[in-house]
Amino acid sequence: MQQQALTAMVAWMRLDTALKAFEASLKRDHKITALQLAVLHIVSERPHIPLAALRKALIAHPATLGQAIDDLRRKGLCQVRSNPEDRRARNVAITESGSELVAAVPLTGPMRLRDVEGEAERLVRLAPALGDAVELFGLAQWVGKQGR
Repeated sequence: MQQQALTAMVAWMRLDTALKAFEASLKRDHKITALQLAVLHIVSERPHIPLAALRKALIAHPATLGQAIDDLRRKGLCQVRSNPEDRRARNVAITESGSELVAAVPLTGPMRLRDVEGEAERLVRLAPALGDAVELFGLAQWVGKQGR
């Protein structure tokens, strides 16, 4: 059991180190966060997505997502407009600069999974393995209600 635990710890540290290095390069090279990159990817695929749908897709706290989108808007990477069908709702759209940034950043992390071909079996195993990781590492209480 100890060897399996050590092997799992090393694998987690490898993943954690790679994610942190990627996030640091995003901040250094493109001045955005991983959450902001995820927003841009989703908005590039779903033009004029309602903010509520974006929040649900990303399992993000409203204030956290709001700050991320406000920063993207200030940088000219996305636009936020009132929804013509429901004036209380807001839609998010990517700008040309946002599309250029998405094209410039290597497709890395969870957003890459949708473009992975020929790996169906590995993807089927990945979701429960990541769920197990959250539980086994004692992190479930920090996931939030939507991620459970």
